Amino acid sequence: MNSQNKSFEQYFRAANYLTAAQIFLQDNFLLERPLRTEDIKPRLLGHWGSGPGVNLAYSHLNKLAKDKNQEILFVLGPGHAFPALQANLFLEGTLKDYYPSATQTYEGIGFLCRNFSWPYGFPSHSNPGTPGVILEGGELGYSLSTSYGASLDNKDLIVACLIGDGEAETGPTAGAWHINKMLHPSINGTVLPILHLNGYKISAPTIFGRMKDEELANLFSGYGYEPYLVQQSTRIHNDFQNTLNHAYKMIIDAKHSPLSERSKLPMIILRTDKGWTGPKTLDGQKVEGNNLSHQVVLTEAKSKPEQLQMLEQWLRSYNFNELFNKESGFGDFLHDLVPIDDKRMGKNKHAYGGEPVYRALDLPSADMFAEDAEKPGTIGSSSMRRAGLYLEEVFKRNANNFRFFSPDETYSNKLDKVFDTTKRGWTLPIMEWDKDLSPDGRVIEMLSEHNLQGLFQGYVITGRHAVFASYEAFIQVIASMVDQYAKFLHQSRKVDWHGDIPSLNYILTSSGWRQEHNGFSHQNPGFIDDVLQRQGDFVDVYFPPDGNSTLAVLEHCLSTVDQINVIVAGKTQEPRYLTPELAKKNVDAGLMVWDFASDEDPHAVLTAAGDYLTTESLAAIDILKNDLPEVRLRFVNIMSLTSCGFGRSATCLTKEGFSMLFTPDKPVICNFHGYPQTLKAILYDYIHTSPQRFSVHGYEETGSTTTPFDMHVRNGTDRFHLAIDVVEKLASTNVVSHDVAEQLIHKYQSKLDQNTAYIKVHGVDMEDISTWHWTR
Repeated sequence: MNSQNKSFEQYFRAANYLTAAQIFLQDNFLLERPLRTEDIKPRLLGHWGSGPGVNLAYSHLNKLAKDKNQEILFVLGPGHAFPALQANLFLEGTLKDYYPSATQTYEGIGFLCRNFSWPYGFPSHSNPGTPGVILEGGELGYSLSTSYGASLDNKDLIVACLIGDGEAETGPTAGAWHINKMLHPSINGTVLPILHLNGYKISAPTIFGRMKDEELANLFSGYGYEPYLVQQSTRIHNDFQNTLNHAYKMIIDAKHSPLSERSKLPMIILRTDKGWTGPKTLDGQKVEGNNLSHQVVLTEAKSKPEQLQMLEQWLRSYNFNELFNKESGFGDFLHDLVPIDDKRMGKNKHAYGGEPVYRALDLPSADMFAEDAEKPGTIGSSSMRRAGLYLEEVFKRNANNFRFFSPDETYSNKLDKVFDTTKRGWTLPIMEWDKDLSPDGRVIEMLSEHNLQGLFQGYVITGRHAVFASYEAFIQVIASMVDQYAKFLHQSRKVDWHGDIPSLNYILTSSGWRQEHNGFSHQNPGFIDDVLQRQGDFVDVYFPPDGNSTLAVLEHCLSTVDQINVIVAGKTQEPRYLTPELAKKNVDAGLMVWDFASDEDPHAVLTAAGDYLTTESLAAIDILKNDLPEVRLRFVNIMSLTSCGFGRSATCLTKEGFSMLFTPDKPVICNFHGYPQTLKAILYDYIHTSPQRFSVHGYEETGSTTTPFDMHVRNGTDRFHLAIDVVEKLASTNVVSHDVAEQLIHKYQSKLDQNTAYIKVHGVDMEDISTWHWTR
């Protein structure tokens, strides 16, 4: 065995020992005496099975970084292999940089082991408190797309992504292999996928683990990679390092290839036994190389003497005493393999946010693209057309740290102005009739919301800015991914050494209210509800009512950090209501009385969140003012909501402010873009004393292929249902008589019936409804 392979073998033993010791030991960390029951933790938590493969890969990648002076960011797909990752961070010295007690001493080993999976210690999975981590890897399927996101525009970076063979069965991972076709290595970093085949999931074999080598080679060659197989053997250290060196040469060569040339980049298939180097059998059942090694392999080591003895034999098999001395520490193998300073994988700067990876965008003023709105409601414009103009200018000013993601919807969502400055990333053949495709395009379109989200969060979490635009209904596909990211963000905001990162900025358009042509499947505002359930002060949802407001919201959101911002706005031609100055004022305040549609000392208040809902509310006011000119009404626009209440998380509306806007005691009729229950949950903290004065209209899961106005009618959010609600409340407070109320209710209901009959014959709404605009 040559000296390098000896160092690898020693490192591998040390890492495996520390991985297992974290799971089991709370004392006697060096086995200076026989193990006793009290040395074993009272609860045995964690995962052993993937650990040895992770330890092998990590040590060799660090050696590559050392030899080539190369920046490598390590992304661990199976986050449950955290004790292995933690062992490597300990051995390379990075853990001590952030946890001073994690010294490479006996006390440091005790700190490492005692705190693993321990209350107020370390969790069981990789997490934001782990140096170098950009993905938790609890919910599987997103490591490869996140790695590609991290590689975008980071020309000098290699992202080594270890994908478990269980994770490889997920739909998102299956799609993520295609991302290589949208990124050119000469202008981006490179992802080196390592598919770790240990053959088993929790209780069954994996599909990839049972596939033949030839099948795997054909599959990944078809995906556009050059696959290399490394198998468990006595030569595995030599084989793996040679493979990595060859892969590195391929990567460097590809980086010098012209844009017109598509290079085949390497990926590695690593076959090792699950639970490699651990107990072979237990109670007559195969453990190593079987699913039984997935988690804790000796679950009764504390209570059964025979398992305690097996554990001791297992731990002593690594001869850790040859690798670590209580007085002098670890042997020279660490110096042979581990890079120094920031070339250690756990120390990679791209995982920490802040300077130098984070730079604020050079943002244009929203005023550059604002439109005249001195006379509210009389001129139409498209919020998405305005947004497209703004985003194109952002691309012009920020050539290296801004991206746009969308599932084949940039044109459909009226955001295609961006293609005047950039194109869609594409390295496959381009036909003469294709448009807006280029190997250096900065827009990524892929019909996989999961993989767009992975790219999006990988790009943002490594310090760059982006916008993800989607049909409102289908962003729900990634709701769970966003939940996972929100958990990651929630924790990382508490970690002192995490610097600022840009916010995740979503645009939800093609909303359900204008999906009357595509039908019920395209009508789903559930994403709004889901993100507003996130506890904390970092999720804001915006409902700009017109184009000028959309511009103001977009400028604000792109300037924020450490947030999740959701912008909900339509793409159709709709009225303008606010001047640029008023739009900014409304955005800053979160809620605002619209003076042009309001009276002093109102008898009732109408309020709306959402562009289409705002128009219907204003139409209701217009109807009521025609029929009841003596009645005083107020309109309050809700521009933003957050989990803590109305407004933005940074400036949440107080109860006193709420009372000023909505009066202490007058009826309030709410018209909400999403589900009524979503707004009711937010109202709860504001209206303990008089909940009966509030009514909430919203999407009630009723829709079809119909007309735009009929979508509102079916859900009770149209102008006439709102007017009926107002009249009923005015009658109950004796502002109008019951006789007058009854007459008006009959009138409004008749108008609804007329339109329903009309659309059944003509297929479109009555002209006086479809052409209404504010003229007061």
